[in-house]
Amino acid sequence: MNSTPLDRDGAGAGEVSVAVQDLVKRFGAFTAVDHVTFSTRKGEVFGFLGPNGSGKSTTIRILCGLLRPTSGRAVVAGFDVASDPESVRRRIGYMSQKFSLYNDLTVLENLRFYGGLYGVTGARLSQRINWALRMAGLHGREDSRTATLSGGWKQRLALGCAVLHRPPIVFLDEPTSGVDPLSRRQFWELIQQMAEEGVTVFVSTHYMDEAEYCNRLALLMRGRLIALGAPSELKLGAVQGDLMLLETDSLQRAIEAVRKLPQVRDAAVFGNALHLVVAGAADANQPIRAALAAARAHVLRLEVIRPSLEDAFVALTASAAAAEPIR
Repeated sequence: MNSTPLDRDGAGAGEVSVAVQDLVKRFGAFTAVDHVTFSTRKGEVFGFLGPNGSGKSTTIRILCGLLRPTSGRAVVAGFDVASDPESVRRRIGYMSQKFSLYNDLTVLENLRFYGGLYGVTGARLSQRINWALRMAGLHGREDSRTATLSGGWKQRLALGCAVLHRPPIVFLDEPTSGVDPLSRRQFWELIQQMAEEGVTVFVSTHYMDEAEYCNRLALLMRGRLIALGAPSELKLGAVQGDLMLLETDSLQRAIEAVRKLPQVRDAAVFGNALHLVVAGAADANQPIRAALAAARAHVLRLEVIRPSLEDAFVALTASAAAAEPIR
């Protein structure tokens, strides 16, 4: 068994389950993963955030032993993904971005099929199938064709299939994409339950409310890791200055007016309001109101607010884009 790299990225105390050091993946001239380093610990819910094409899925596939890295090192459950991918695959669960079960099989047939793939047999298989049915809420639907299930039921069944062999590490690549909010909430309750039992859950998502459930988040952009930390840490550190909420009767006139002010560092539309990053709220208040009055945009609300994770995401990606030209 190979030793893991030192944990230097803030993962904290606890057994390291995934360790990535200077990981690179190139496809011809295109660099999909660009010198990425991080580690996760046992029982941690570790989130991957980033725009489409940022390298999230490629990194996950490398860690699952499905892609060979160009350079660098990744150790999962104590095994090197490049030199021993088969040992890695036996010790992980993987749920892909695309629904991967067989729609023409029944719920029970899918569970038995995946149990066989993972080498789970006999009484242990029966026990794990009963667990998966309870977890997914599918008792009584064992003989239903998978194609007839709703999106939320399908996702929970897919999770049950992925963890039938009780792996210590589970990789979930955008597992709740396309399901309703209630199903997403229920799915995340299952994720938290697994983490409490000591399973490391590695999950990529586009949903900011889901990202709040993670212990730590890694933000990728253009294949590079641009931020790493707890959601609270990212929110506090990303916005340079004060954040103000502006509600007005004309968003278009308002945003054109405030973007011209030297006191306003950034302005972005959030729902039916604007979020303004200013050097100091006390100094910016009156200039903002004056500019809006001149633009004939009536102020309905203007106040300092705490940054959300979405604010942090926007600020960090904008900062990274400004610092590095598009390759």
